[in-house]
Amino acid sequence: MKYLSDIGSYFLMLKKTFSRPTKTSVIRELIFKEIDELIINSLGIVAFISFFVGGVVAIQTALNINNPLIPKYLVGYATRQSVVLEFAPTFISIIMAGKMGAFITSSIGSMRVTEQIDALEVMGINPLNYLVFPKIVALLFYPFVIVISMFLGIVGGWVAAVYGNFTSSEAFITGLQEDFIPFHVLYAFIKTTLFAFILATVPSWQGFYMKGGALEVGKASTNSFVWTSVLIILTNYIVTSLLLS
Repeated sequence: MKYLSDIGSYFLMLKKTFSRPTKTSVIRELIFKEIDELIINSLGIVAFISFFVGGVVAIQTALNINNPLIPKYLVGYATRQSVVLEFAPTFISIIMAGKMGAFITSSIGSMRVTEQIDALEVMGINPLNYLVFPKIVALLFYPFVIVISMFLGIVGGWVAAVYGNFTSSEAFITGLQEDFIPFHVLYAFIKTTLFAFILATVPSWQGFYMKGGALEVGKASTNSFVWTSVLIILTNYIVTSLLLS
């Protein structure tokens, strides 16, 4: 029953988020602020992880190709498939569930603890529209983060494969082009957009409805990461089953 109540409060939050909109000029400033905090500030960690994980994927693929009859271009092919289909959209989103999610939950939770949300309500402002809606709009730019992750993951794979003498640059690039299916990129963007909505709303939900003091803010951040990660994995399974089966 508790889980049904939690889910009910989540959908109630979504309904209130899109009602009683805040003044446009105020929302515009909040959106730019959220883009800076959630998108721009995440590029560094995304770039670092993507480059080196792409390299690891390429090295592991190359080390498992022991048969001389297997063409070396498969290193590039496997790197592309791994990065585009799963690593960039899903793995990075789970990492962002920790980074973005903890930030969103703690910031809104701290406002709840210090009664700033109550002050917004007293002033006649819809706190959910004021706090959550700008985050949803800002994370519409999240697919651009995943594009950067895909690019750097493939570049990291190329650097590791070529400079580690596992394959030639020509063979790796041939593998990138081999049996390329454009729909796979569209599939990645579809689920990335769904992940972005989860990243914006679930941590906000945990922060907004938390009760207690500073200790509960930390617990809410932990719950936020768990809920967000589980929903991302479930969404990934459902979308993959629907679009690639």
